Amino acid sequence: MHDEPQAEASPWYAAGRLRAALRTAATSKDAATRARATARADRWRAVLDGMAGGELGVGSRTPVAGMPAWVTLEVVTGGFATGRLLAEQPLDEAETSRLAALPPGPGSTSRERLNFWYLSDAGQSELLAALAHDRYRIDLPEHAALAVIALLVDHGNVEAALDLLAEIGPFLSRLRFTPHLTERAVPTGTGVHLETVGAIRSGLRSSTPPAQIVAMRETLTLWDPLYDDLVALWAATVDGELPRLVDGDGTTRVEGGWPARRYPDDWAVRRAAWLARYVETVERAAVSSRHQHSKSNFSRLRRALAAAGDDGAGLSGRDVGWVRRALANTITRHGAPGSEARAALRAVQAVVAARPTHAALAHLVANRLDQFPAESGLPDLDRVVAAISRAEEPALSEDAPVPPSVVRKVSRALEAPVEELIARGVIGSGEVLATVLPQVTAPYVSAGIADPVLAGLHARTYSAFRRRRSLLLLDLEHQVSFDELPWVAAVSGFRDRSSSSRPARQALTRSVLLALDSFPETILPNPLVRELGALASVADVRLALVDEVAADIFMGTFTTKWRTAARAASEGLHGSLYARYYDLPGPETWAAAPPPSGWARKARRRWGKETADDFATLCRTRAREAGAVGRSWSVAANGAVLEQSQILTTHNLAVLTFALDLEPTLRERAPELAERVFSWMLHAHAHLPDQHHAALQAVKNIAYGWRQAIYLLSFCDEPSQASAVRRLHDATATGNASQLRPVVDGLAHVLAGGRFDELGVAEGGTGRRLLGWSVGGHWLVPPRGA
Repeated sequence: MHDEPQAEASPWYAAGRLRAALRTAATSKDAATRARATARADRWRAVLDGMAGGELGVGSRTPVAGMPAWVTLEVVTGGFATGRLLAEQPLDEAETSRLAALPPGPGSTSRERLNFWYLSDAGQSELLAALAHDRYRIDLPEHAALAVIALLVDHGNVEAALDLLAEIGPFLSRLRFTPHLTERAVPTGTGVHLETVGAIRSGLRSSTPPAQIVAMRETLTLWDPLYDDLVALWAATVDGELPRLVDGDGTTRVEGGWPARRYPDDWAVRRAAWLARYVETVERAAVSSRHQHSKSNFSRLRRALAAAGDDGAGLSGRDVGWVRRALANTITRHGAPGSEARAALRAVQAVVAARPTHAALAHLVANRLDQFPAESGLPDLDRVVAAISRAEEPALSEDAPVPPSVVRKVSRALEAPVEELIARGVIGSGEVLATVLPQVTAPYVSAGIADPVLAGLHARTYSAFRRRRSLLLLDLEHQVSFDELPWVAAVSGFRDRSSSSRPARQALTRSVLLALDSFPETILPNPLVRELGALASVADVRLALVDEVAADIFMGTFTTKWRTAARAASEGLHGSLYARYYDLPGPETWAAAPPPSGWARKARRRWGKETADDFATLCRTRAREAGAVGRSWSVAANGAVLEQSQILTTHNLAVLTFALDLEPTLRERAPELAERVFSWMLHAHAHLPDQHHAALQAVKNIAYGWRQAIYLLSFCDEPSQASAVRRLHDATATGNASQLRPVVDGLAHVLAGGRFDELGVAEGGTGRRLLGWSVGGHWLVPPRGA
């Protein structure tokens, strides 16, 4: 028996992200952006340091040495763990006050002392009271552990409580295992929200105006008045008419009197006062101004004023000439000091300067949010984002609308049914839908628990668990499941799964249709697939749901659920448009094979898991159409193989459709959904990025959307299919869209009974089958430099 070779995650990806973060931190003009980039760079530096020192095993379910799988880790883009434990938090203000009021007790750290106190009779009573009145919040799964122990003891399950304490005991000195206790009940209902009121309020209050806005306001309120007084000072020294610029004979000359020829009696006093104001203004100004440019009219007049002395004796003839030119420039452009033209200009600028910034309006909206509980969603959006009145902001000349950017931020806290948030654009993708679905599905996951207090804690713990970011995993590993949390496993005996299966199935069906109806152009993202899998488990529905695998970490094989999903697709779609377009193998291909010999069985196990080698072989064979030939490794070749796995399985669509009896609904909705995907596809192609790699990524997404449309079109009748092709022909008749004509011709060819050859070209025609991955460039994307 040979050991399996161990795959390793490359540090180059992490190094690239670190460089990008450092570049942003060094070059961005926005202070907040620089701060975020610096924090991001620190996280990526921790990833690289951990990989280099051996403390981090990226690709493992337990990447941090000495930490069990249930610990919630900080995970950055790509699934890399930084090594930070998210529940390893300093005591917050409420915890600090609680600890200060306690008598001396056991514990080597403040966190351990507090955790131990909540294991005492008094501490458990406090937890039980908070649980009974819903006055608590679970931000991380770990925060539920001691509350579960309190409930187990309260129910007489002392032995289970002691077993749980033994498992989490080694981490009591480091991790927070208690909920956030709140003054008011945290409501639960049918609505969902993306962020809490408190998080949105905090973000609004941290809003600052952009540097260019600050500079503009300082120019209008500080520098321009100072400039006008400076011009007036020098104008008072002019003998004769004030200088002006005159155009003539292709040149511009200065006409008028000369400055520094006479000095009023109060000029020296006014000069000293102005120079003092200038020093104060420099100290007050937050950003630099154009007035401070060395060659500006302001700077020339200021330097001359400083050099002149009380009687102008310090000025040279050249200095006086520059003063005269600077006066001519500003008087010609803006008018003389005290003139109607200059006064009108400053009046308009004063109105602009008095207008509240978006940041100021954001702060006013944050004040409106103070009336709502910080831990919950927002029940009423319209009242919070109504126009700002003069009563709230006296500087307004009339009511001012809340900026759209602020409305979008506040909308993320809106508590409403999922459908409403999608209609409002608050939920704009399947990924975002996946983040809020746990709020919908958690009650179903916990429905089998008779005790409402324990059920509520279980549901909130589930929602917190679903917020965990997925790890990058190799060797066919799977993500940590909810039931693997020790405090969840400890209450498994309280759950009657049979009582929750029917409502969970209804919720599962609703979630699938919601995703398809809202985002038909995108495949189901992994977080959503996992949420559907959790619901299916509660509903007692066996579903072979498969994840989207990243091409750069693909291990070259698949577990047996991919074959199961492919069999469901071949059986359910046999003879359909999808099956003909993508040349799906017949159902007999996946018929159960005879039991393999002992040697063959070992050969079909990798990393301790049963693999579907026949499925993997078929995917590699079919990937030759995309140019993936031979055994050489590349991301593009991996991507071509993975795309074939998605084609063969329909990436979960067939499994969900036929297991949940969705065919009648799809036949009704498919024509409109397919049309929406085709419209999206045409728009996406019309806006392909100029950058080569980004264009390839866009074409991949277009091909994936096209596959979704072909699946939907398979549930339409033949007249509807023919009508859709005619509309596509018209849409791709001219212009840039004509590049897609071979794709449309290929679909028409299949509808007419034709087939594609092994290269994906329509036999005897110009049509082509659209795939997203292609080794060596894609025919829809011009080569680099073309």
